[in-house]
Amino acid sequence: MKTLNNLTIILIVLFIGANFSSGEEFTAKQIVDKSYNATKLAGSEATSTMTIIDKKGRERVRKIAQVTKLYDNGDTEKKLIRFLAPADVKGTGMLTFDYEVKDDDIWLYMPALRKTRRIVSSEKAKSFMGSEFSYADMTPPNLDEFSFKLLGEPEVNGTLCWQIEMTPNDDDIADENGFSKKISFIGKEDYIIRKAVYYDLDESLLKELTVKEIMLLDAKNKKYRPIEMEMVNVQNDRRSILKIDKILFNPNVKDEFFTTRYLERE
Repeated sequence: MKTLNNLTIILIVLFIGANFSSGEEFTAKQIVDKSYNATKLAGSEATSTMTIIDKKGRERVRKIAQVTKLYDNGDTEKKLIRFLAPADVKGTGMLTFDYEVKDDDIWLYMPALRKTRRIVSSEKAKSFMGSEFSYADMTPPNLDEFSFKLLGEPEVNGTLCWQIEMTPNDDDIADENGFSKKISFIGKEDYIIRKAVYYDLDESLLKELTVKEIMLLDAKNKKYRPIEMEMVNVQNDRRSILKIDKILFNPNVKDEFFTTRYLERE
């Protein structure tokens, strides 16, 4: 009788486990959510180099400073990006308030015009400062606007990953983000993305992101940042490399950085 009871318990556990794992969309969405949260530091300061390479191999190099800080118990991440060089983009800045659910606020300051303007949702798919990264790539999306599917668990450069397909829930969301679907490869141990493949609105391959290096910056909370990323546009043979040269974990970043008034300082 005891053996029978033990067998019954085992079968119940297996049944519950099977039903939980079959909730594929929920599990996939949860993984993507954890992936975005794994890169959210309480605060950070960084300097980076962006290299934009055209199809003939010609390079444009830009130096960037960035600060970030979490607010609202981590539900809002504020970020200020400012271009330091070369002269034609020096002083250009972008301020973003990335909200957990509602639409993000994004402001762009152009020193030549001495003017700050909002980036509206319909512009998020546009190129960020002439690179292959879009404005949409610079902030995490509202996950409730997408559907998710777990495709497999492949290995990417020695790292076992979840392969997850992310598709916009309607055409308007697809237009805003500039893709019909995105397939991400997320590390199973640290939840950090290693690779992503984007498809355009006609479902043709558009661009591929490769994360070449990551760094653990907050060991206590297991928070990481990608240190080097390359985005390759397979349709125009252009690519952009974003490499963090120096980064500091700093929860005490000044609040004044995250204002349009500071954005407009030169």
